Amino acid sequence: MNEQNQPLLVIYKGALAGMRWPLNREPVTLGRAPDCDIVLPERQISRYHVRIEWDADGYVLRDLGSKNGTFVNGERVRGQLYRLRDGDEISLATTLQIGFVAGEATLPLEEIFMPGHLVVDEDARRVRLGREELNPPLSPAQFTLLAMLVKSKGAVVTREDVIRAVWPDAVGGVTDQAVDALVYRLRERLAELDPDRNYLTTVRGHGFRFDMSV
Repeated sequence: MNEQNQPLLVIYKGALAGMRWPLNREPVTLGRAPDCDIVLPERQISRYHVRIEWDADGYVLRDLGSKNGTFVNGERVRGQLYRLRDGDEISLATTLQIGFVAGEATLPLEEIFMPGHLVVDEDARRVRLGREELNPPLSPAQFTLLAMLVKSKGAVVTREDVIRAVWPDAVGGVTDQAVDALVYRLRERLAELDPDRNYLTTVRGHGFRFDMSV
């Protein structure tokens, strides 16, 4: 199977944040026990917490009687199987969060960014949080700024960096007010998806950074 079309789990909160685990139709067990396929060093996680299984209709999730529970999109899975769909957010004991990316998903593997819950698809120029997509899309300038900040992985991006990326052909210079206005508008748009979190931090005297904390 082409790697970009292969279903995978992406851990985006917890000790193993950033890890991607391709799925190949073999059962995958997650938990603290050393013989689990994905060993999770979180004390709130049960020794054998959850298993991902494949059948003819796709992938299903089975809670293995975990003490602190398994949640999908905020709803607790209680004993029964849950059939996974592209974009599902799996939470184990509320301390570890995993995204499920289906094989038919349009997001190319190398373009998946998951700081927190936010997903940025640079090829399609789309931004989503869980299954909710930002609509209308960001303007070209807003998306260019967001992609640059996300790729910086928490490092500070200077005002000069922003100007070079967003206004490469600007004649006569770009004012600080124009940069501040762009950042302000991007904050407003991201708040439409996640009003409880400020993804963009202004570092006084230096520039801006993307908040990678969860």
